[in-house]
Amino acid sequence: MVQFTKMHGLGNDYIYLNALDQDLSQYNLEKLAQVLSDRHFGVGGDGIILILPAAQADFRMRIFNADGSEAEMCGNGLRALAKYVYERGLTDELKLEVETSAGNIPLAMDVKAGQVVAVSLDMGQPRLERQQIPMRGEPADQPVIQEPLEVDGTAVEITCVSMGNPHCVIFVDDVDSFPVAELGPSIESHQLFPERTNVEFVTVLDQHHLRMRVWERGAGETLACGTGAAAATVAGALTERSNRRVEVSLWGGELQVEWAQDNHVFLTGPAAEVFSGDVTPELIAQARRSSA
Repeated sequence: MVQFTKMHGLGNDYIYLNALDQDLSQYNLEKLAQVLSDRHFGVGGDGIILILPAAQADFRMRIFNADGSEAEMCGNGLRALAKYVYERGLTDELKLEVETSAGNIPLAMDVKAGQVVAVSLDMGQPRLERQQIPMRGEPADQPVIQEPLEVDGTAVEITCVSMGNPHCVIFVDDVDSFPVAELGPSIESHQLFPERTNVEFVTVLDQHHLRMRVWERGAGETLACGTGAAAATVAGALTERSNRRVEVSLWGGELQVEWAQDNHVFLTGPAAEVFSGDVTPELIAQARRSSA
């Protein structure tokens, strides 16, 4: 029997599996993500997140998208992980470091009456060189800022940022009516991006406020994306559309983001727990290695 907890950061929802005290080695994790994430036949979510022990950090996080692909980093997912480990007594520290495939991420929790009400993440420094994102093309060692791109007959300008995972930011006049579901998949899998990319569609409301929708690599349109909000903030500053400290409004709520003078990006927002349960043997059997 596999136990899980459903959590979300502004509606960007994941199924958390505590691998500190349950053995998941018998499961194909890519298949497990697909089975559990199915919103009709599974638990439902944008993917699964494993909480693991770490050699040189407090905890380790692995993320698998709903399509089974593994992601490097997730800001919303990391905030919810912090809430999970603190409120379950797995740590009593308000400051943690979590190992991810994008590196170790420091975080700080705001706790009231024993409940984590907000988490601030040090997302590290954005990577701006084309080869770091990664993107094909030249010059490989230069940033990609407002580069023209035609997709499905639509001309856009892209500004690309890696926050440990790839992001392609596109500024539009009215993001609420923009055809995200039509262009998102084509840009995600465009030949420019050898590892595919997340795609952020952003409207600048004013110098301090951005409105964003996101097409997440491997998950489709989601209600929020922490690394995407960080990338949008960096792109807004690079193109001189907005300040380095902004509020990013998403379908699921608001995030506070700052690209500080030390070049680190800081992100602050809430996380929530929805429910916990056990996965039925019939469902989980689909992901056993012997039947994968």
